Amino acid sequence: MSHTDEDLFTLAVKVGRHLLAGNRRIATAESCTGGFIGKVLTDVPGSSQWYETGYVTYGNGAKTTLLGVLPAELE
Repeated sequence: MSHTDEDLFTLAVKVGRHLLAGNRRIATAESCTGGFIGKVLTDVPGSSQWYETGYVTYGNGAKTTLLGVLPAELE
């Protein structure tokens, strides 16, 4: 199923509202998406109130070093 930029923006706004209502923040760790999820979330004005950080860890070395993913889990 393909979504438009407008659909994704609307969803990101809903996520942000939900996080704010629960006094929560979000962090993302992405690989094959290349940071696209973080991009969609940070397109929302004011997202710094609920978006903490994002990692794009495409290589397995980055996944193990930065995120603590075990090499066996990557196999």
